[in-house]
Amino acid sequence: MLDPRLNHAVASARHGSFTAAARAVGVTQSAITKSIGELEREIGCLIFHRTTRGIMVTEEGRDFIERAARLLDDARQLLRERSSTGDPFSGMLRIGVCPTSLEWQLSEPITTLLARHPSIRFELSGSSFERVAQQLRTGSVDVAIGFEDAFSEHPDFKREALAPLQTVMFARKDHPILSLETITSADLARYEFVAPSDSRPYGSRIREIYERHGVDAQHFIHIVDFFPVVKRIVANSNSMSMAAVEYANSPAFAKRFAVVPVVNSLPPAALCCAVRARWEPKPAVRAFIRACRLSLT
Repeated sequence: MLDPRLNHAVASARHGSFTAAARAVGVTQSAITKSIGELEREIGCLIFHRTTRGIMVTEEGRDFIERAARLLDDARQLLRERSSTGDPFSGMLRIGVCPTSLEWQLSEPITTLLARHPSIRFELSGSSFERVAQQLRTGSVDVAIGFEDAFSEHPDFKREALAPLQTVMFARKDHPILSLETITSADLARYEFVAPSDSRPYGSRIREIYERHGVDAQHFIHIVDFFPVVKRIVANSNSMSMAAVEYANSPAFAKRFAVVPVVNSLPPAALCCAVRARWEPKPAVRAFIRACRLSLT
């Protein structure tokens, strides 16, 4: 229906290499390389930077990939709507989560959405904000969920606000900081911190704690987004970290950890769903955002 070179270009952008794109599309790598080369000559600009580690979309190529991905998605959506089922919710809904530790927030929205529209199939992709933002731009994910502060600086995204996430600092139960009557930011700056992400809002807030007291934050901050590993580090060291209030109120938390009572150390951070501003979200995306707004309150 559409020029197959568009599919080759979008697959290459999504997979980050011509080899991986060839496997995904079902052709040879040489066919992909030739196809992309012909396309670049035809449109008069490079779509990809070639490196020894793979490929990266150029500034000129980004708009081309976005429009090509949209054309392909529209074609697939049109075929689904005109198929024998006629179900606009059928097919894969690709959700980017940044940071990955927010995936637990989607349990109820996904369960609700699947009960209403059983033909939906979900693919969750958790990563850093930078990677998920790029996936959203190239169409590798249909919608992203993350912190509104991180998405707010990017005008190419449209945001749907969700309820703020309430978090607390925590440490192992016998951490020396817990013996202090009053805990200040100077006390916090003496210990290492395990952060889920270096992006806004919490990355900058945590770095500020150390920088305020002349401490090199790079020597004190771990970036770990897999919460079981975070808990293991905190339980076996003097490092501290952050957790959702829901977990901090659980019996499992109370067995090994304690909240570090620092006033206004980690104020609530608003969450959001983000989509590409120039693309009309498909029905499954709109339904997912509604489910998130109802559940994450």
